[in-house]
Amino acid sequence: MNNITMFFVFVIVWWLVLFTTLPFGIRKLENPKSGMEIGAPERPRLWIKVGITTVISAIITVILRVCMDSGIIDLSDFA
Repeated sequence: MNNITMFFVFVIVWWLVLFTTLPFGIRKLENPKSGMEIGAPERPRLWIKVGITTVISAIITVILRVCMDSGIIDLSDFA
């Protein structure tokens, strides 16, 4: 498997992991001011979630790369 394919695998895994980590640690505003959305999070901490997402996605991508290179997962079975 070449590096371009692995890059696209990483991007797809990254988005999937991001959407699973977004709801963690979210608290609603207790006293929203006028004009604020009621469901808006108080402190979303997006940069922390992006960092965690990147680390988890890199680990998953490396595991997938090792499995594909060793023959445990063969993409030709799905074609």
